Amino acid sequence: MAKNDRKIRIFSALEVANICGVVNQTAINWIRNGYLKAFTTPGGQYRVYAEDLKSFLDERGMRIPDELSALMQDEVEWKSVLIVDDDKDLNDLMKKYLEKKLGDYIVYQAFDGFEAGKALADYRPGFIFLDIDLPGIDGHKLCRKIKEDPTFGKPFVIAMTGLDIPEEKRAILDEGADAFFGKPLDFDQVLTTIHELSIKLTAGIHE
Repeated sequence: MAKNDRKIRIFSALEVANICGVVNQTAINWIRNGYLKAFTTPGGQYRVYAEDLKSFLDERGMRIPDELSALMQDEVEWKSVLIVDDDKDLNDLMKKYLEKKLGDYIVYQAFDGFEAGKALADYRPGFIFLDIDLPGIDGHKLCRKIKEDPTFGKPFVIAMTGLDIPEEKRAILDEGADAFFGKPLDFDQVLTTIHELSIKLTAGIHE
């Protein structure tokens, strides 16, 4: 599902107020004073995108309400995979394999940290295969950010690394990764992991 096809959540000023636990006029003042980004309908009503509300709260160190976090998670395209790896041959091979085995899934690719960030924002993938040894970024910090930032909707993160040792596995799982693979990858096991995590999602036990 492309970004333009994904259901985008938009709030009225009153809904913003209810989510944030303030009165309606406070939310309107936030908008009028330029603190909270919004647009105006032809009827003169304010409307706020969920992502803009989340950014507003983040910038001011305000807690992200559970309701907003849940709505952000609802926007995740769970039948999609993002492969983040600078090894183009491996990235392409993995994409081809997953597209063949997961016919109803969309598989996206990113080859560096910048592309990964853009893909996360644009597509909201449900499964992210993250090379934690990606040049120029701290893979552990990126994993933690993806798992903790409500903007991304709490997708599954599967870490990949050429450093297949117990200490590395424990460290990345402590950062929130849902699974860990050493390279070279066992593609059949990768597929099994996607199925197992999908079952957790269906059962409602994904956090």
